[in-house]
Amino acid sequence: MRFDGWGRRLRTILAALATATLLGTSAAATAGAAPPAPRPLHPPRTVGFDQYSMIIGGQRTFIWSGEMHAYRLPSPTLWRDVLEKMKATGLNAVSFYFDWGYHSPAPGVYDFTGVRDMDRLLTIADQVGLYVIARPGPYINAETDGGGFPAWLTTQAGKARSDAPDYLAATDQWQSAIDAIIARHQVTNGTGSVILYQIENELAATGTSQRNYLQHLYDKAHADGIGVPIFHNDKGRNGIWVPANSGVEGTVPGPTDLYAFDGYPGGTCHTDGSVGAPSAAPDWGIQGAGGAKGGATASPNTPGFAAEFGGGWFDYWGSVGTYPCTAQRQGSGYERVFYGTNIANRLTVQNFYMTFGGTSWGWLPAPVVYTSYDYGAAIDEARQLRPKAAALKSLGYFVQSVAPLTKVDKGPDVLPSSTAVKVEHTVNPDTDTHFYFAVHNPSSATTDDSFTFPISTADGSYTLPLRLNGQDAKTLVADYDLEGQHLVYSTSEIETHLPGVALLHGRDGESGETVLRYASKPAVQVLSGSATSSYDPATGDLKLSYTHHGLIRVRINALTLLIADEGTANTFWRVDSEAGPVLVRGPELVRTAHAAGPLLALTGDTTAPADLEVWGPRQSLLVTWNGVLVPARPTTSRSLTAWRQLPGPAPVPLPDLSRATWRYAPESPESQPGFADVSWRTADLTTTNSTTKPPAGQVVLTADDYGFHHGDVWYRGHFAGSAPPSVSFDFGGGGAGLIQAWLDGKYLGQYVLPTNLASPPTRGTATFVVPPGMPDGDHVLSVMVRNDSHNEDGGVNDAHKEGRGLIGVTGLSTAVTWKIQGGDSSADRVRGPLNNGGLYGERTGWYLPGFDDRGWTTRPVPDTDAPAGTSWYRTTFDLRVPRGEDASLGLTIGGDSSSTQPRGHYRVLIFVNGWNMGQYIADVGPQHTFVLPTGVLDPHGPNTLALAVTSDGGPVNALERVQLANLATARGGVGT
Repeated sequence: MRFDGWGRRLRTILAALATATLLGTSAAATAGAAPPAPRPLHPPRTVGFDQYSMIIGGQRTFIWSGEMHAYRLPSPTLWRDVLEKMKATGLNAVSFYFDWGYHSPAPGVYDFTGVRDMDRLLTIADQVGLYVIARPGPYINAETDGGGFPAWLTTQAGKARSDAPDYLAATDQWQSAIDAIIARHQVTNGTGSVILYQIENELAATGTSQRNYLQHLYDKAHADGIGVPIFHNDKGRNGIWVPANSGVEGTVPGPTDLYAFDGYPGGTCHTDGSVGAPSAAPDWGIQGAGGAKGGATASPNTPGFAAEFGGGWFDYWGSVGTYPCTAQRQGSGYERVFYGTNIANRLTVQNFYMTFGGTSWGWLPAPVVYTSYDYGAAIDEARQLRPKAAALKSLGYFVQSVAPLTKVDKGPDVLPSSTAVKVEHTVNPDTDTHFYFAVHNPSSATTDDSFTFPISTADGSYTLPLRLNGQDAKTLVADYDLEGQHLVYSTSEIETHLPGVALLHGRDGESGETVLRYASKPAVQVLSGSATSSYDPATGDLKLSYTHHGLIRVRINALTLLIADEGTANTFWRVDSEAGPVLVRGPELVRTAHAAGPLLALTGDTTAPADLEVWGPRQSLLVTWNGVLVPARPTTSRSLTAWRQLPGPAPVPLPDLSRATWRYAPESPESQPGFADVSWRTADLTTTNSTTKPPAGQVVLTADDYGFHHGDVWYRGHFAGSAPPSVSFDFGGGGAGLIQAWLDGKYLGQYVLPTNLASPPTRGTATFVVPPGMPDGDHVLSVMVRNDSHNEDGGVNDAHKEGRGLIGVTGLSTAVTWKIQGGDSSADRVRGPLNNGGLYGERTGWYLPGFDDRGWTTRPVPDTDAPAGTSWYRTTFDLRVPRGEDASLGLTIGGDSSSTQPRGHYRVLIFVNGWNMGQYIADVGPQHTFVLPTGVLDPHGPNTLALAVTSDGGPVNALERVQLANLATARGGVGT
C-alpha cells in the first residue's frame, strides 16, 4: 500500500510536470514572459454606489487606484510591466489620462496605432486584473503640452473649456474617437474593466458657459455609449460640480453622478533644495467638522472619492532635482498617515497621482516641467519599486482583504491616554467590525509616544497599548471574522489573509498583542520566533504577546498566523490564481499565479538570489517560477519552501560611448544669407486668435498660426538698407525657451528664458547688439526659437493660446518680409506629432536610424569646441542584455546635479532610434540622466543615438561626456 500510495503520488507529479511543460515552455524561453492572454470576456457587471462605496457586480469594492499615463511610456510592451507592478503593490484599479493632443496632429485626424493604441492598453489592464478609471479630458492639465489640448486648438476663435460652438465641435471629434474605445471596455459590457469616466478636470470656473459645456460633455458621453458613472475632478475639496441631489449648502451642482476632488497635502520639496514645513493630514470626510470644504462631505449620497491624491509632486526647470526628496518626504510614513486618514474618513475611492510618472518624452512636457516626470512616485521612472511602494502595498492588501471597511460609519469618540495622539473610530453597521486609526495629534508630529486607549465592542471592553514613533499611523481592527477565527482585537495591523493563513505586521522592536476568541482552549504551537500565549476560559480569549522582529509563525487550530516586522512583511506578495489567493514570500516581485491541478505556476522578478515560500491552494504540490520547476518541500507552516534560492540576474555589459565612433555635422544652414528659403511659408497673416497679438502694423509671426506647433521654428527676415544698431525680439518659448539670432550670417547671440523665479516666464524679450560696420544693402535676419511647449489652461483663460515663436520684432526701420519654417507634425507617423520640431536635421531625417551619415566627419565626445547654432553627433552601439532579464537603461550627459562646476550654455535633444527621449539643458538642469525604455532601445541588438546639440559657441559650451547607465536589472520581467 505504501508503494501504491507513492505510485499514485508519482503519477500525479508526472502529470503535473507535463502540465508545467505546457504552461512553462513560453515562459522558460523568455524566463518570465507569460504568453499573451486571450481577450477576457466577463459576465456583464453592474456599477453602482451609495454613500459608503462603489458596488460592482453587487459587491462592495474599496477602490485603491494608481495613476499611470501610457503616453509617458512609449513602449506598449512595458505597459504590462508597469500595470503588473501596480497590481502587485496592492492596487486594484488604475487611472488613465488620455491626451487629446497625443492622438491628433490636425483637426479631424486621430491616430490610435502603435504607442497610441489605447484599445491595447485597456485590454492589458483588464488582463492584469485592474479596474480602470478613464479620464479622457478634453482638458487634463497633467503637466502636458497645452494641458492635453491638441496644438491646432490654439488657432480657434472660441474660448476653450466653454460652450463656444467651435470648441464644442472640436471636443465632439475627440469624444467620438476616444469614447468608442472606452465604451467597448466597460465592465458593464462584460468586455473590459472600465468602471468610472471623467468628463473634465479641475474646472474651477462655474459660470453658465462652463455649466453648458459640462452638460454637453455629459450628454455626449452617454450618446457615445458610456454607461458607467460619470464624475468631474474638483481642484481641491471645494464642492464644485457635485451631483444635483447633494443638498449641501455652498456647493455647485453640475451634470455628474459622483463628486470627486484632488488634494496634495503633506508639504513639498522646494526647487532650491529646502523642505517646506510638514502639514497635518486633513479630515476630508466623516471625521471632519462638517460643511462642503471643511469636513464631512460635499456629496453625502456618494462615496468619498479622491480622484487625485498626492503620491509625489512634479519638478521644475532650474531646480536642484527634487524627486529623491519628494520620494522620501512623501514616503511610507506619509502614506500611512495621509492615506490612512483618508481611509478613516471613508474615502473608499482613492487614486494616487502618480504611482508611475514616467517620461515626458519629445515635446510632451508643459512649460513648467522637464523631461522626467518621475514624480517621486512609488514606481520610479525606470520602472523600479521605491521603498514607499511597500507601504502602498500593505495598505492596499488591507483595504481589499478586510471587507467590512467598505461600509463604515463614524463611531463613538475614543479618548487615548495621551493628548499627543488621537484615535479616529469607525464601525461597520452590518458586521459591527470596529476600526481604530491612531495617529499623532497633530498628525504632522513625529514624536515617540507610547499610550493606551479603550475600546468597547460586542466582545467587551479592553485597553490597548500602542506606540507611535516618528511619522507613523496605524489602523487596528476589532470584532472581526479572521478566516473563520474570531479576532477580538490586535495591536498588530492586518496586512492580508486568505484561507488558512493571516499576515499581521508591526514596526520592528515594538511589542504587540493579538486576542482571538474560542469556545474552548485551542491548540497553539509557536513554529518559529518568540511569542507567549494565555487562555482565559471565562471569556474564551486567547491572548498572544510578542515583539515584532523577523517572522513569528504561530499555529492556532487550522490557522497559520504570521506576525512580521515591517521589513519582513515587505517581502510578502499576495496574488490571485484560478484556485484562489496565493501568498508568496521572498522574491523582489511576484506578478502572476496560475493554478492547474497540483501545479502552481508563478511569474515574477529577482534582483538578487532570493528565497521562495508559498502558501497556496491545498491541492498545489508543485511550483514553477517563470516556467522552471522549483524543487520545494512542505513546512509545518503549511507552506511550500524552495530547497535553494531563485537565481538573480547576470551582469549587463554596456558599451563605452567615449570609445565609440561619433559622426559629426554642423547644422543651422538657415543662418547663412545664401540659404534658399523660397519654399518656406511667407508670414503674411494679419489676424490671429493668439492671446499675444503682434505690434500694430506688423504681420502675425506666431508659429501655431502657420501650422508649426512643436520644438524649433526658424524665421528669416529679408530687408534692405542699413543694418540697425540692435534688434529686439518679443518671443514665446515656454519653459527655459531659447532664441538665437544671426544677421547676414554673423551670430548675434542667444537668450534663455529665466527659470529661477517663483513663476518662470514663458514669454520674454531678447535684445541683441548688431556688430558695427555692417554694410548697407540687402540683409537677412535669421532667428531660431525653441518652443518648450504651450501653457496649460488651468485658469480657463485660453493660456494655451499664448504665442510661440516670434511675436513681434522692434529695431528695424524698413519693411521686412518674413519667411517661416518649422516641423511637420504629421511627418513621422510612427512616433507621432510630439516627436519632432523644425531643426534642419529633423526636417531631413538626421535623427533616424536609417540615415546615411558616412559622409560626415568624426569628432570626439566629449568635444572640445562647438559652433554657435546646432550640430549633430551620431553613433551606434550594440546591446547584449541576457535573455530573460529586464535591464532599465539610461543615458547620462555631463556630471550630475550636485556638481559645483559651471555649466556650459548648450542643450541637447536626445534621439534614440529616432525617438526624441528628452532635452538636456546644461546650464538650467536639473536632469542629467534620461531613461531609455526597452522598445525604444533594442536590448539585443544595434541602436542608433543622435544628439542635436544647440550651443552658444566656444569650448566651454561644447558637448560633455555621454555614457550609458544601468539603472536596474531584474531577472524576469514581461519579456521583450
